[in-house]
Amino acid sequence: MQTAVPDIRIMALRRFAIAISLLNILGRTIFGFEQPWSYVLAALATTYSLEIMFEVMLARQQKQQPNFMGGFGKLVDFLLPAHISGLAISMLLYSNQRVTPIIFAAAVAICSKILLRAPLGKGYRHFLNPSNFGITVTLLLFTSVASAPAYHFTENLYGVADLLLPLVIIISGSFLNINFTKRLPLIIGWVGGFVLQGLFAMFVTGHSLNASLLPMSSLAFALFTFYMITDPGTTPSRGWMQFAFGASVAAVYRLLIILHIPYTLFIALTLVCIVRGAYLHYHAWNTKRLAATQNQPNLASGAEA
Repeated sequence: MQTAVPDIRIMALRRFAIAISLLNILGRTIFGFEQPWSYVLAALATTYSLEIMFEVMLARQQKQQPNFMGGFGKLVDFLLPAHISGLAISMLLYSNQRVTPIIFAAAVAICSKILLRAPLGKGYRHFLNPSNFGITVTLLLFTSVASAPAYHFTENLYGVADLLLPLVIIISGSFLNINFTKRLPLIIGWVGGFVLQGLFAMFVTGHSLNASLLPMSSLAFALFTFYMITDPGTTPSRGWMQFAFGASVAAVYRLLIILHIPYTLFIALTLVCIVRGAYLHYHAWNTKRLAATQNQPNLASGAEA
C-alpha cells in the first residue's frame, strides 16, 4: 500500500493561514490593532468570491471541474491563498472607517494573479506578490489611505510581552521558512542586504546607522521578512537566486529612501517582482528564439538532402 506524499505547498499554506489568522484575532483583541473588524470581513469576502469566480471561469474554459470541488477540505485548501491575502491586507492597511479601499486592495490582489502572469516551467504563474501588490496600488492611488502604523502591532503590550511577541514571530517564521517554503537564502539576502544598505547610507550619504537600521526593530519588519517577502509562489526557488532577490529588495529600498518615496518596503518588493516577471518573459522568448535558430540549419540540411 502506497503512502500519499504530503504536498509541502499546502502544508506551508495551512501554517501561514493559521499563523496570520491567530495574529489578526489576537491583534484586534489584545495587541492593539486599530483597524475595525469590518476590514477583515470585507477583505475576505472580496478575495474568496473573486478566487472562486475566476476558478469557475477557468474551469469552464478548459471544460474541467473547478479545483475547489470534491469536498469541504478541498474548498478550504483552495481558499488558503485568498485567506492569507485578505488577512494581510486587512492588517497592513489603514483607511479609518472606510472599507472601500480595503475591498479595492483585495480585488487588485486577486485580479493580479489572473491578469499578470509570466512563463515558468511548463505553464504560466503570477509573478507579483498578491497582497503586497494590492497594498502598493492602493497606497499610490488613495492618498487618504496609509500603511498600518508600526506601533499598533504591540500597542497594548508592555514589559516582557513586548519582547516575546516579536520573538515568537521570528521563531515561528524561521521554522516555517526553513522547513516548508525553503526560503532561508532569501531571508539571509534580504536581512543582510538591509544591513548593507544601512552601512552604505552611513559611509556614502552620511546618515546615522541607527536610524537606517531602526525599522529592523519593529514587529512590522519581522512580519514583512517572514510572512510577506518569502511568498514561495512569487519568488525564485534556487538558493542563489533567492539570495539575489532578497538583496535586490534591500537595494531598491535604499534607492527609494534616497528619492524620498514613502511606503518603501511595499514598493521595493513590487518593483523587484516586476523586474523578475519581465526577466521570465525575456528568458522564455530567448529560449524559443535560440531553439528556432538551432532548428534552421537542420531544416536546411533536410531540404538539400
